[in-house]
Amino acid sequence: MSLLRSLSSTLARVGLAGLALGLTGCDTVVMKPHGDIAAQQAQLIVTSTLLMLLIIVPVIALTLFFAWRYRQSNTEATYSPDWDHSTRLELIIWGAPLLIIIALGAITWISTHKLDPYRPLDRIDAERPLPADVKPLVVEVVALDWKWLFLYPEQGVATVNELAAPVDRPIQFRITSSNVMNAFYVPALAGMVYAMPGMETKLHAVINKAGNYEGLSANYSGAGFSNMRFRFHGLSDADFDKWVANNRQQGSQLDGAAYQQLEQPSEREPVRRYGKVEAGLFSAIVNRCVDGQKMCMHQMMAIDAAGGSGKPGIAGLMRQPWRNEEGDTERMVVAGLCTPTNLLGEPLPVTKR
Repeated sequence: MSLLRSLSSTLARVGLAGLALGLTGCDTVVMKPHGDIAAQQAQLIVTSTLLMLLIIVPVIALTLFFAWRYRQSNTEATYSPDWDHSTRLELIIWGAPLLIIIALGAITWISTHKLDPYRPLDRIDAERPLPADVKPLVVEVVALDWKWLFLYPEQGVATVNELAAPVDRPIQFRITSSNVMNAFYVPALAGMVYAMPGMETKLHAVINKAGNYEGLSANYSGAGFSNMRFRFHGLSDADFDKWVANNRQQGSQLDGAAYQQLEQPSEREPVRRYGKVEAGLFSAIVNRCVDGQKMCMHQMMAIDAAGGSGKPGIAGLMRQPWRNEEGDTERMVVAGLCTPTNLLGEPLPVTKR
């Protein structure tokens, strides 16, 4: 028996040592981020944890105390087999947790509105308010299978699996997905926000320290999910301008046809640069009509809002190739309306992608 106890004690010590060694290699960027939004979220975690520990620690301590104080072998402890109620004890037992819950509820209510990802920033960090003349950097994010596409509409460039932004400048992310639901997440910058096909979500954030940070997909989206990562560079204004100029010089053109090729599933994609981006591409991605054959979603919604096209609308349907888990097949879609290259709205020839 003593041998077993000694062995179990040794194994426990080895396990704790291994656990401590493993924790030394953990990345603490979530609790020590370099973006103001992420810093506020980290502080919210700390505050909530401390409030809950106000109940958890005393309960654990009192449990151990009562177990020791009123053990069977302690003849000095008060023995009251008929005791069943104490108003003072009931007030403490129910009142303290109630106060903690009220405090947590108030903090959650305030933080939910203050850290709303759709809410524009009102400060650079805790000590600097946002100047009135500062314009946010707009970045359009597209989650592909299995890579990330970033479009800079003001700069006219785009990148795959590389994101950059100036330090201390607000960033407005416009986020969507090409196929399945995903989640955009840069731990050092802000919390994760979902990317959904046919929808646009938003995130406002700011990076306060220059550096090279990791971004990733935080929602399982298929076989290549584990490698769906990218680098986020926090740069000075001058370095960001150089980064944009480098993309313009070295990058190719990203138009509808190039996007359809990029959209095909692939894993471990290297960084790609595009020095010129077709106007309106992100809007076409959100409305799922990049190929120019299907009617855009906003067009269909406008028709539905007006009462629909009725039975004559059947003539506007066409077959289109469709890729699913069982292989290539076809589906019925609504043909595109008139476009700059199809003024009469005639169905376009369907080609396999």
